[in-house]
Amino acid sequence: MNKKWECTNVNEKKVKELMQNYKINEILAKILVNKGLENKDEIELFINPTRNDFHDPFLMPDMKIAVDRLLEAKDNNEKIIIYGDYDADGITSVTVLKTFLEERGMQVTSYIPNRLDEGYGLNKKAIEKIYEDGYRLMITVDCGISGIDEIDYANSLGMEVIVTDHHEPAEVLPNAIAVVDAKRKDNKYPFNQLAGVGVVFKLIQAISRTLNLEEKDYLKYLDIVCIGTISDIVPLVDENRVIAKLGLKLVAQTKNIGLKALLEVTGYRNIDSTTISFGVAPRINACGRMGNEKVALDLFLSKDYNEAKKLAMQLNDFNLRRQEIEKRIFEEAVLKVENEEKGKSCIIIGSEGWHHGIIGIVASKITEMYFKPSILICFEDDEGKGSGRSIPGFDLHDALMKCGKHLEKYGGHAMAVGITVKKAEFQNVKNAIEEYAKECNVDKIIPIINADCELTLKEININNVKSLDMLEPYGEANKKPLFLFKNLKINSIRALSEGKHLKLSLKDDKYIIDAIGFNIGDLANKYLIDDKVDVIGCLDINSFNGNESVQIVIKDIRKSY
Repeated sequence: MNKKWECTNVNEKKVKELMQNYKINEILAKILVNKGLENKDEIELFINPTRNDFHDPFLMPDMKIAVDRLLEAKDNNEKIIIYGDYDADGITSVTVLKTFLEERGMQVTSYIPNRLDEGYGLNKKAIEKIYEDGYRLMITVDCGISGIDEIDYANSLGMEVIVTDHHEPAEVLPNAIAVVDAKRKDNKYPFNQLAGVGVVFKLIQAISRTLNLEEKDYLKYLDIVCIGTISDIVPLVDENRVIAKLGLKLVAQTKNIGLKALLEVTGYRNIDSTTISFGVAPRINACGRMGNEKVALDLFLSKDYNEAKKLAMQLNDFNLRRQEIEKRIFEEAVLKVENEEKGKSCIIIGSEGWHHGIIGIVASKITEMYFKPSILICFEDDEGKGSGRSIPGFDLHDALMKCGKHLEKYGGHAMAVGITVKKAEFQNVKNAIEEYAKECNVDKIIPIINADCELTLKEININNVKSLDMLEPYGEANKKPLFLFKNLKINSIRALSEGKHLKLSLKDDKYIIDAIGFNIGDLANKYLIDDKVDVIGCLDINSFNGNESVQIVIKDIRKSY
């Protein structure tokens, strides 16, 4: 697949100023300039955020109303139920709020809907059961902003609801006693990209201030808040970066028994954003995907290490099972694409026996593999549930709106959607979306790889590569830097892991560097020794037998021209 390469034009004057003023190396200076960080305060906030860099929680809409109502419940010894979501953001949100309120002597329990039976968000059947169990005050975390009908139903039963959420509201807000969401149109909070657990953190910060508690009484939860924030793929800038940067320090010495057990099970040695994104988050999310969301919550609430270890192993087993199912669905999906979708602008496929808790992950892989919008649907009897993923430049939610009359339900945003469709309408949906995709010239959209700057091998050494660790934690809106290298001669080339990965030695004048390309082992037959190539990739430290060396982790490679 042809990809367009773009390299940022670096302002060399500002780079030199940064190098002189802050005594940093050129590579780090280039990255900071590209991020628009040019003065001392901005750089200090980015590299070394502190607890003083949190915004005032009472700037968030309805925060005081929510705090006052919860403290009234405390004074009156009312029972409170927290209604959460089944993903890592939702699980950590429930964990933090439940534990904090219980430490204040409050009666708190929780409800998390089953993904497979109930789906996302509030539902009337659950609310009815909550009411019958004697709860009159419910607080939502990581959900609720779209539950207008459900909250009206709760009100009709005589329940009060506090909503805390981070998703986009509709034109009309739910009729709750408080709606704490910085994406509200009347929001005055300076940052509106918090994860659901970030909003919960602001709530416990506000309660702590009102009760004149010590800062440590809410800051100690930053390890769990950090897990939810990184897992939810929100942009790691502003307050999210403060949460992630400070939180990772606490994760390394966490007092949460469940998190400690889970970290041991992942096998990751370093505590960084990669450990959370690829080690911790998939295991938490696997519980919800497999319909066993309560196991992850029990793990984080556990007070017994032996119990926590067993629960962590269960999460690991769920994740292994999820991987097996995902692999099977992916293989079947690729076969369908190759047989049925050749030449199509948009991939829309369905099958019976697919797991609707997992097809979203497979849709992501299919979209990445073919660089086409995709929707995968699992049919059961005459109805199908589907998940879709898009590519930059094509609004998949708009496409669904064009064929809304053929759908039972749909929702989401430009890049990710969920749908429910009758089997009899499946072909109509396919035709309508394909037609819309052609009108939007989807086939002409070319994937773009953006390099932060161009480097030569001469400019690289272990120290300046290690200095890039200051840019951690990496995530959305703060990706690991990509560098462009031109005219490198192939010194050696081979495939690894039964042809799966590509291993290279690259040379520029007298300088030589190793390079690894994951999942592109087939390219070993495309290039020869002494070929000149251009490469875009990350810089990494490879440790082997006690020796450290710099290597390029290849994102893309092509012949030099």
